[in-house]
Amino acid sequence: MTVTRARLQEIYAETDDPWNFVCSRYEQEKFRTTRTALTRPRYASALEIGCGNGELARHLAPFCDAYTGIDAVGKAVAAARRAVPSARFVQGYFPGQLPEGDHDLVILSEILYFLTPDHLTELAEVILRQWPSAEMVFVTYLGDTGNELQGEAALAVFAKALGGSHRLQNYRTAAGYRIDRVLPEAA
Repeated sequence: MTVTRARLQEIYAETDDPWNFVCSRYEQEKFRTTRTALTRPRYASALEIGCGNGELARHLAPFCDAYTGIDAVGKAVAAARRAVPSARFVQGYFPGQLPEGDHDLVILSEILYFLTPDHLTELAEVILRQWPSAEMVFVTYLGDTGNELQGEAALAVFAKALGGSHRLQNYRTAAGYRIDRVLPEAA
């Protein structure tokens, strides 16, 4: 079962930073490492699915002409707008409509394990249909997620749904997380 909007609202009930992204040295180092996973110095348009409070966007948006983040929780979206005023953040929930744009970078950081296997397959299909040439970057938590799927299992379902033409490449595995990417065929 997908983690519900109500559950996500509960997670953010007390704070707009439930995972301590702003102050955690571990989280900040993970964001910096995610930045190094990008293969180009500049992107025309990035889409971050599950942007939370915008802390990862603070690290990546400066390398993008346009940056769009989507999150299910209004409190998180408001915090993201404060964190990166130059970016566009919208409230939305997958499965559902993703923000339009000609995105050449799609970021899925610690979001896949919130979805069911069917929704992971659907998300992969949507990304491949709408942004077939986009670079994709994945950050996956390696601990217990408390959800139906654990991080690496969710990543494996998504990777399988991408099919043979879009292969997942591990960029780095560190204590507690891994970063993978899918590069456009021309790269």
